[in-house]
Amino acid sequence: MILRESAMRRWSNRTRFLLMTVLLLGGTGALSQQAAMMLTPRPATSAAQQPTSPSAQGPESQMLHKRIGPPSRTIYLDVLVTKKSGQPVTGLAAKDFSLLDDKKQEKITSFKEVSAQEKPVEVIVLIDSINTDYDVVAEVRQQLDLFLHANGGKLPLPTALAVLGSRGVVMQGSYSTDGNLLDAALTKYTIGLREIRRSAGMVGFAERLEDSQKAMRLLATYELQRPGRKIILWISPGWRLLSGPEVQLSYDQLVSVFNQVTWLSSRLRRAQTTVYCIDPLGVEEPIQEVFYYQQFLAGVKSPGQVQLGDLGLQVIATQTGGLVLNSPDVAQLLDQCIRANMDYYRISFEPPVLDAGRKRKGEDLAVYHNLKVSVAQPEVTVGTSTGYYLRP
Repeated sequence: MILRESAMRRWSNRTRFLLMTVLLLGGTGALSQQAAMMLTPRPATSAAQQPTSPSAQGPESQMLHKRIGPPSRTIYLDVLVTKKSGQPVTGLAAKDFSLLDDKKQEKITSFKEVSAQEKPVEVIVLIDSINTDYDVVAEVRQQLDLFLHANGGKLPLPTALAVLGSRGVVMQGSYSTDGNLLDAALTKYTIGLREIRRSAGMVGFAERLEDSQKAMRLLATYELQRPGRKIILWISPGWRLLSGPEVQLSYDQLVSVFNQVTWLSSRLRRAQTTVYCIDPLGVEEPIQEVFYYQQFLAGVKSPGQVQLGDLGLQVIATQTGGLVLNSPDVAQLLDQCIRANMDYYRISFEPPVLDAGRKRKGEDLAVYHNLKVSVAQPEVTVGTSTGYYLRP
């Protein structure tokens, strides 16, 4: 990527060292005792309707390593099958699906079609104001008005609004299908650019990356506490991937990033959460910037292969089975994502058994497995997790 690599070459050794230090302090190995994200919805009509804030559970480091629920080897996948028009394909049977695990055919052990009428998908629409310029955020806000007030304000799925800003992520009200109420809650909240108090320049990019990753990790933890399938529609051009030949990480740093990759991948899958990246910049964004993330889509198998780009928003979205959509018509993209998630299929399989290996300097023992789910029907798109990490 020409633009990023030329910028990297201008960094001093001290700047690169400080950049890595700032980033890795936000990883799973050494986290702040104060949660950087607040999911504090306004009071709902009943306690059962009000989301639980992960920041109320204790330090972030405790949440990252806490096992929720009994251990299970069974791998569950939520599979989205859509037509070219974006409408979900319904009425399929288990025999219509094929599952490859590292190119080996696996038997599907359970199968269920789930509809919005039976169990609606929950939606979080997140406005990212720390990675998006102020004027673009203002345009996004206008697009949200169109989205929330369409169809008389009646939303197809229960939806919550959130803003990623200087205070972390703040929820704007509870889940609701009333777009008018959600818009009223958002109107009371001022969205502004995050102030980089500690530093600016490349280190400022690193701080925004740290804050973004912390928000993603805590959102994954938050979603794991809620039952059923969820989607996060993250409105943002994404954060700087900060990868290139000039970014040299020590082995300990590589291990730290690798552990973050494996943890986040596993947590989002267990939480039944798919991430969508909705880039509001459209044609204004350089073509190199739009497609740079595709270099990191292959699953990372070891610390020696890892790069900071493996933690990019677009990479996470694609690997969870979501989409990377690029257009200033944010209202249309939001509607497209929600309509596609009205029906889906939940399948499971039993992964192979691994022999315990040796652990090196805190390295995660997880072994990456590539997944491919296909459907015996022409001209359809299948969306699901592109891989998983299997532990002995």
